[in-house]
Amino acid sequence: AILVNNAGVMACPLLRTAQGFELQFGTNHLGHFLLTSRLAPALLAGAPSRVVNLSSMGHKAAPVNLEDPNYQQRDYEKWQAYGDAKTANVLVSVGLEQRLGGRGVHSYAVHPGVIMTELSRHLEQEDFDFLAKSSGPEFVFKTPEAGAATSVWAATSPSLEGRGGIYLEDCHEAAMAVAGEEGGVEAYALDQDVADRLWELSEQLVGETFNLG
Repeated sequence: AILVNNAGVMACPLLRTAQGFELQFGTNHLGHFLLTSRLAPALLAGAPSRVVNLSSMGHKAAPVNLEDPNYQQRDYEKWQAYGDAKTANVLVSVGLEQRLGGRGVHSYAVHPGVIMTELSRHLEQEDFDFLAKSSGPEFVFKTPEAGAATSVWAATSPSLEGRGGIYLEDCHEAAMAVAGEEGGVEAYALDQDVADRLWELSEQLVGETFNLG
């Protein structure tokens, strides 16, 4: 069984879901968290299974803020909020692997690359200029097919069999990020303690506790 949690919202103005969650955190993280947790029995029944969470190099913009994830006390900044959600995608992959990896359900976080899709509907020219300046040589548009490649690889590659809780880019496991260098995954996105705290917070926010054994 394979579950792919795709992207939803990027760098939008401050908006909220019907439940009151900041839109990027609510859509890109909590919605995927709830869906995955509710589908866990089916994933276990269909094991070996894989869960692919679409993260982004945007996770480098910010570690997840567990004290105020919905921007109720702090000033809203759209790229920081996107970073919060994309870091959460990696941390949930870590948390899910810890809970279900031993039972044949493995989880991966994926950076697909920069692709011109409807995800960029809220972006203005100054946002593209910001991305190009902050990303350097990484800021090269991929075709939709090339952008999907790492997700497909995560879902099917025999080289990933039996392991998970990792961050993938360009069809390989990413190294740890190094300041001033392209690519990689930030250490805060793989922190098991933070992953556990985010899992508990996410259960509180969606109002459901998932006993995944």
